[in-house]
Amino acid sequence: MRQLPLPVQLRPEADFATFVRGSNAEAVAAVSAWALGDGDNFLYLFGAADSGKTHLLQASCRQTAKTDRTAIYLPLKYREVTPAVLDNLELWDRVALDDIQAVAGNEAWEQGLFNLYNRLRESGQHLLVSATTPVSALPLDLPDLRSRLGWGPSYRLRPLSELDCAQLLRESAKQRGLALGTDAIDYIMRRCPREPGYLLGLLEEIDRESLGRKRRPTQWLIRQILAAHKRAS
Repeated sequence: MRQLPLPVQLRPEADFATFVRGSNAEAVAAVSAWALGDGDNFLYLFGAADSGKTHLLQASCRQTAKTDRTAIYLPLKYREVTPAVLDNLELWDRVALDDIQAVAGNEAWEQGLFNLYNRLRESGQHLLVSATTPVSALPLDLPDLRSRLGWGPSYRLRPLSELDCAQLLRESAKQRGLALGTDAIDYIMRRCPREPGYLLGLLEEIDRESLGRKRRPTQWLIRQILAAHKRAS
């Protein structure tokens, strides 16, 4: 599994076992099958920010790597990434492109993605794409790229309930080896947005502060972190 030199890392909890499915069981099953080579070669995943798209794309790369196939996760929202990064991606067994809406409307990117789809199809490789909107709502200028994006099934990720978000915190903390008790989880849920991306980012910060201060992740520590957030905003 390859990672690019970008300000992003695969989260340690980015695994199918820690993904709280909620009403998204069908989408998760499709992505898992894609990673194993048992499903469709092309998938399109969309949903609001913090709906879990990045988690699933990263989890698919981890699962692919366990089968001794090659996988690459490529986030498109970073300015450091140029269309040239798409060259030779057909040499990988699985390609996961995150946040394709970030490059929609860019002629060089759209042509590069169109060519990549064709090369992947010719080589029999697999592509998983995520976006914040369905294909029909992407501001694309190249009609042929829109048709390529519709080659495979499309799945929408729906928001998690409050109980699902609490479970996400619980499972992700366990994955990190972080002893986050019920009281601490309840405290977070009473004071923080029910957004998976935010909650996982907060959990990462709690883990870091807990290790740095050599303190258990108590309500006191979480209160200090949240207070620092308010001062910084």
